Amino acid sequence: MSGGFKAEGRAPHPKVSVATRILTAKETGVLLALIVMCAFLALATESFLTTTNLLNVGRQVSLLGIMAVGMTFVLVAGEIDLSVGSTYALAGLGTGMLIVAGWALAPALVAGLLIGAAIGLVNGFLSTYGRLPSLIATLGMLSIVRGTALLITGGQPVTVNERNGADAEVLATFEFLGQGYLFGIVPMQLVFFAAVAALGWLVLARTAFGFRVFAVGGSTKAARVSGIHVNGVKIWAFVIMGVMAALAGILSMAFLPSGQAGRTGLGLELDVIAAVVVGGASLAGGIGTIPGTVLGVLIIGVLRNGLVLMGVSPFMQEVMIGLVIIIAVAIDKWSMRSRPG
Repeated sequence: MSGGFKAEGRAPHPKVSVATRILTAKETGVLLALIVMCAFLALATESFLTTTNLLNVGRQVSLLGIMAVGMTFVLVAGEIDLSVGSTYALAGLGTGMLIVAGWALAPALVAGLLIGAAIGLVNGFLSTYGRLPSLIATLGMLSIVRGTALLITGGQPVTVNERNGADAEVLATFEFLGQGYLFGIVPMQLVFFAAVAALGWLVLARTAFGFRVFAVGGSTKAARVSGIHVNGVKIWAFVIMGVMAALAGILSMAFLPSGQAGRTGLGLELDVIAAVVVGGASLAGGIGTIPGTVLGVLIIGVLRNGLVLMGVSPFMQEVMIGLVIIIAVAIDKWSMRSRPG
């Protein structure tokens, strides 16, 4: 029986050239769109291709990109998380408050990341064992977490500086995480994004856990029959998302050491989901890659930057980005319908 299975397994897999794989990969279309956009902006503006502007784009998209990596795990697993903006705010403000209270940097950072992990854990349990649709569960958590941030801050701004009690050495190191430059050139936020993207790709594409995430998102019933702990995989996906949102919130506080619970990260979840979807992930689950997500983040960032350089109205920018999102989702749906079987 096993011999027959192996024979059947070999038959349907004809050799496919590397060039064919590249041309048919979903990321290729996204990459071509990014190249065309960059070429247009290079011709339309004088400053787009300057090193300073490109590094500025990299820094601007880094926090969005870090969260988008986490959202890729959630969407591929067939779920969605609307609480990331609130998690971003609570973790960042919470870490800042601990530093102001005199905590050392490492414990404060760990506490901030644990806040994100705890929120992700609650989202995961509500969406699995709680049997709530993740859309509803995380929508409720969006308000709960935002309200918690308002309660612990009293609705007042949180400012991290020596005057408020932060240790000078701790403050300097903390600010370097958000404002510093590696080798005096590359923004630290971009360094964190690159590291997170590389680690996310490794986990999603090269580990057994990543395989389980795709299996669960592709078919929950088939995954259960295969012996995969579906609920456990989904909970871990939400925890990863929570930690990524917390990390982005902490880096945001380190970049601009002041924030208010009612405004920080407001509406950010929409940008995060949009970037992942533009990068080729499917809202139906089972489809998505980290390279695609990175490209989606870059498209959103380059589009915003280019529209600013061209002097387009901020209101029109929102309209155009919305159109890009609709087109990306439409192409995803059309391509799914045109696939054989």
